[in-house]
Amino acid sequence: MIRIQRAGDRYPGGDPEAGIETRHALSFGPYYDPDNLRFGPLLAVNEERLAPGAGFDEHPHSHTEIVTWVVEGELTHRDTTGRETVVRPGDLQHLSSAAGVRHVERNDGPDPLTFVQMWLAPREPGGEPAYGLVRGLRGPYALPAAGAALHVHRLARGEEAALPDADVLYVHVVRGAVALAGEELAEGDAARATDARDLTLRATADAEALVWEARA
Repeated sequence: MIRIQRAGDRYPGGDPEAGIETRHALSFGPYYDPDNLRFGPLLAVNEERLAPGAGFDEHPHSHTEIVTWVVEGELTHRDTTGRETVVRPGDLQHLSSAAGVRHVERNDGPDPLTFVQMWLAPREPGGEPAYGLVRGLRGPYALPAAGAALHVHRLARGEEAALPDADVLYVHVVRGAVALAGEELAEGDAARATDARDLTLRATADAEALVWEARA
């Protein structure tokens, strides 16, 4: 079964007056939908847009695997593990909040910042916080703590990519447009498939897509 969520159906959030615009794919904060609480291990898939100088002040997380993909601009990250980094397009950031961590996310650059932040539930709670940054990600990124892996597909118009067979498959279109199982997906659209088998992603325009596979 495949469920399509259009970009315009995401829950709006953030604080536009403070330069923060957010679109939530799953229930988040005041946008509570009992039929849309999570998908597999995914707890949140948030599109974030920060104006220059805007950001999220220090705040806590726990028992969550937080994966961030920068689309445009530069994200400044600081956390209580002592890390301070600048995350750029093509980089993947992974913060394992474990038993508890606090962090700051800001746009300290001169240009608008767009990123996709994805929260996943760990299979086991607790542990020590950990941080990882992969510059210029190539190939899938395994996240065994959540029983999941992230694939990034960059496709020229007309190119195809076979998607992995998986209990749970989540596709988010970062840019461009793709076709999946007879459905056209544009920028910001997403597809959720269960018991996914023999699916193919075809670019109908130059495209970039994030694809999560996970065990049930």
